[in-house]
Amino acid sequence: MNGVQIRSAERALSVGTWLIVAGAMLYSVLTVTPLMRAHTPQDWRWTAPILPLVVDAAVVIVVRLDSVLARLGGHGGRWPVVLRWMTGGMTLALNVADSALRKDLVGVAVHAVAPLLLIVTAETGLAYRAAITRALTAIQDRERAERAAREQAAAERAEAAAKREREAREFEARMAREQREHEAALAREQAEREERARREERERQEAQERAEREARERAEREREQQRLERERREREATARAEKERQEREAARLREQREREERAERERAELLAAGPAQEKQGEEKARRTVAAAFAAGLPVRQAAELCGWSVGWVTARYQELREAPAARTLEAAGR
Repeated sequence: MNGVQIRSAERALSVGTWLIVAGAMLYSVLTVTPLMRAHTPQDWRWTAPILPLVVDAAVVIVVRLDSVLARLGGHGGRWPVVLRWMTGGMTLALNVADSALRKDLVGVAVHAVAPLLLIVTAETGLAYRAAITRALTAIQDRERAERAAREQAAAERAEAAAKREREAREFEARMAREQREHEAALAREQAEREERARREERERQEAQERAEREARERAEREREQQRLERERREREATARAEKERQEREAARLREQREREERAERERAELLAAGPAQEKQGEEKARRTVAAAFAAGLPVRQAAELCGWSVGWVTARYQELREAPAARTLEAAGR
């Protein structure tokens, strides 16, 4: 029997139990109400149905809670048992009381059917529900075990598949790693060959550059030696030219000093001759006027020394005064 069949049986038990409870309650109310009306004061006879309803309500509570506890697999202890038997006994006593007071044994037996059926149904339903609960628990445990086994098997299959997949990935990764290592080795060898070729080319270029640099350095040294030789010759030529210039300047200064000394002696002789007894020639007169001008003599004294007129000597003095300015302008023009 599976869980669906057990739940169907449980629903049938619940429906049957509640039908019996409902019938027993209705029968109890109809049976006990006249008894209560007969033993209740006239003014309170309307309360006659209350007692059977209260007792039946207790029966409903007992049946409902017992079904819940049985469904949950629990047990309420002693007091639910006491309440269940007490309500059953009260229902039985109230139903058979009227017939028992009249000493009607057949009536007692007839009225005892519904309460006894209710009591036995409640106890039997409780036992059935406990058994059903145990069966459901066993089925659920078995289903959980089967589900756990299926889950474990699925987990094992998944783990095996994951292991196979992991091994496949590891194999692919290993093959890819070996391929990468092989490609890296080929690339490294190619890089080493290229590096070796570049190094050889660089060494060749460096040797060529070194040879060119040495050639340039030799050319530079030769040009430097030529430049130094040229500068040395130029310095020597400059030194010779400077020496010649100095010699020429010294000769010029010497000649100039000699000319000045001759001119000074001549002026001294001209000035020392005293007043002329007769008019000097123009050339000599000019030299005499120039000597007097240089000596700072007045025009009249110069005229007495050369024998010429004062006007002529004045004109010569004016020429001598203008001569330095003319020479300065001429030098500036040059």
